[in-house]
Amino acid sequence: MKRPAGQVPAAPHIPVLLDEVIAALALPGAALAVDGTFGAGGYTRAMLAAEPELRVVAIDRDPSAIAAGAGLVAEACGRLRLVPGRFGDLDALLADTGEGETSGGLADRVVLDIGVSSMQLDQPERGFSFRHDGPLDMRMGADGPSAADIVNEAEEAVLADIVYHYGEERRARAVARTIIEARRRGRIETTAQLADLVAGVVRAEPGSGIHPATRTFQGLRIAVNDELGELVRALHAAERALRPGGRLAVVTFHSLEDRIVKQFFAARSGRSSQGSRHLPGALPGDVPVRSFQPVTKGPILPGEAETARNPRARSAKLRAAERTAAPAPAPLDAIRTLASLPEPRGGARR
Repeated sequence: MKRPAGQVPAAPHIPVLLDEVIAALALPGAALAVDGTFGAGGYTRAMLAAEPELRVVAIDRDPSAIAAGAGLVAEACGRLRLVPGRFGDLDALLADTGEGETSGGLADRVVLDIGVSSMQLDQPERGFSFRHDGPLDMRMGADGPSAADIVNEAEEAVLADIVYHYGEERRARAVARTIIEARRRGRIETTAQLADLVAGVVRAEPGSGIHPATRTFQGLRIAVNDELGELVRALHAAERALRPGGRLAVVTFHSLEDRIVKQFFAARSGRSSQGSRHLPGALPGDVPVRSFQPVTKGPILPGEAETARNPRARSAKLRAAERTAAPAPAPLDAIRTLASLPEPRGGARR
């Protein structure tokens, strides 16, 4: 028996821009949705409640998130399937479930909430936050190099690039030098060690309430998890997975993520023909493939009430677009470039 709308239990963590995301997705009549970033299940729970006939395939690379979602799977009465994996592979993961067979293997809606979850930040043993001392890990999954591996083994120039380009830290070279000097005395293993090192060379902005290590931790986290590369792959995967008339909603939390989403939608809706310094324009005579049309005019931002209730929402932006009937074109190399560290020039790195 299917659970009626409104009887899905409340979420332990409320995601940002929840009402705006549900409105942008236009769920009535949708049969199959993909939540590419399940986390604590906030968007999935809201989608199940909003449309009683909807089935959801939810993806997360974090094994603890998959395990924690078992209760919601049971309460969704067959309407929810949790899939371990990376959201950059969401089209392949959806195909493997067989959930889309009745609609030609395609989804009606896709939602992506980019970045680290509150659940991960609140667990000191995960090493995402400098506010709680713990091992310097930062891996969303259980594989690959940790933040400690990068901090203790990467060359100074690579560290500086990660902190500068992914963390947007102006003092990146000083941070990298300090890390190199400190690790000569021994490995840097904890979040407190790294935060203290960064605080010694980066000044806190008066009145901002932002810890001096915030941007360095952001840069390392993005590098550890290849977050921007994964976002680029997810946008293209959603493009392949959505049926004509399907909708994609993406929530980002900093300028690097939002720039990628903005440029992707601009290119795929034919609005970037003039080009920009981030995304070169089309060649003369080229006709852009319009695989999406915008649903939102620019980004949707949280209101004052939400930011007062949830400070994490302050930097959030929502963009949404609707899939057209055009076949999915080749991936955009210029968008991939936005997710990568710049190539060194003449052997010198920032």
